[in-house]
Amino acid sequence: MATSSPVPSSAAESTQDETVLAPVLTPEGWQLLNAVSAAQGPTGYRESEALALSTRLRAEGHAAELVSAVLTQLKFRTQAAAKFGPFAANMLFTRAGLEQATRMNVAALHAGRFAAAGVRSVADLGCGIGADAMALAALDLQVTAVERDETVAAAATINLMPFPNATVVGADAVQWLGALDGAAGSADQAGAVGGAGAVGGTGAIGGAGEARPEGFWLDPARRVVSSSGSARVFDPEAFSPPLSFVEQLAETGAPVGVKLGPALPHASVPAGCEAQWVSVGGSLTEAVLWFNALARPGVRRSALVLGGGDTGSAELFSAADFGDSPTVDVAGVAGLSGFLYEPDPAVIRAGLVADLIDREFAGSGGRLLDEHIAYFCADAAQGSRFATGYRVLEVMPYKVKGLRRWVRETGVTRLDIKKRGVDVTPEELRRLLMSGQGKSGKGSGRHATLVLTRIGADRVAVEVEPLP
Repeated sequence: MATSSPVPSSAAESTQDETVLAPVLTPEGWQLLNAVSAAQGPTGYRESEALALSTRLRAEGHAAELVSAVLTQLKFRTQAAAKFGPFAANMLFTRAGLEQATRMNVAALHAGRFAAAGVRSVADLGCGIGADAMALAALDLQVTAVERDETVAAAATINLMPFPNATVVGADAVQWLGALDGAAGSADQAGAVGGAGAVGGTGAIGGAGEARPEGFWLDPARRVVSSSGSARVFDPEAFSPPLSFVEQLAETGAPVGVKLGPALPHASVPAGCEAQWVSVGGSLTEAVLWFNALARPGVRRSALVLGGGDTGSAELFSAADFGDSPTVDVAGVAGLSGFLYEPDPAVIRAGLVADLIDREFAGSGGRLLDEHIAYFCADAAQGSRFATGYRVLEVMPYKVKGLRRWVRETGVTRLDIKKRGVDVTPEELRRLLMSGQGKSGKGSGRHATLVLTRIGADRVAVEVEPLP
């Protein structure tokens, strides 16, 4: 009986990225990929046209392996347009690399930190497909992009070709830096952090004759890749390199920035750094830790909210540590009235909900519904870059039978469901509530929004109306 390979316990134990790039790295493959990509036009890759395109390319005499690699890159380029805009049309991607890559507008903000701090050279340790390295190089910084996965490093090499001030090194980041420091021949530096595999430890590859970069950027691998697929890892010590490596690097005094998953627990955030959560268009994308010269004085944690398109950005921050936010009123069920607000996810993850209420909603009676739930109420409607507002129309017990009757009696034919603090799948609940309530149902086809939440021991359903 065949057995599957064990799933790695950390990103460092993962196998190589299985995306096949070799066929499109040949002159013939690169020319074919770009020719077909240009012919696709602004609509890009369509799954419905893939078979016909594959058949045509095979009929033209192209090898099956090349055709498969070209189609894969066409698909990735189309998916990557949301992160890279027009740059995607000339880039190469791997599946895992694209999933973890930083959006270009966010990468530009990362690079701006280094430039503003006067850093002239940066090592991107674990560069992936090179998104952040591209942004750093675009600001004329000298960039060394280090990537241990040969396939991913090949993609990064292509993506960084327009930048003569960027170099890609195929190596393990920890070993590369250890060899670099070891080549300097400094006993003090070799013992600064200590231990093989630690910063300043010994390594067997690269580094000799190279100058040590002034600053360091890291985007550790946070997925385990095996023959059965890939999965996220959430333990910071299971990242590659682990968070402890980042802390050791920061202890040398160098400017260090590290991008991590937005679910990073507050307890895992090291002392003495700035922690910043970033959302783009309402979607939480990352947590970034900034050390030494890259950390802003008086900022311990922050929420950076980037709007879609050209709507700009806004930031909420605090000098206080996690858990030290201002004390605000708690409404309870009796106080659920007026206007309901849902904070941006970056505000929630940065632990700044109470800070937001205190700074922007204190004058309008801002109050939490429950000290463990992120929703809050206010007596007056007001706009905020950090929260989405709703007018409270009706508060009901969260009971399926009663909500089905409410749907039927009020003529709801379209229902949006939001939830926080309750164990329910919105799609499944919507199916239960709307069963038999099509367009022919009672009423004129009302569109309603329902918020489900927990307040103390009570579970409530709140009908709300989104504010303009």
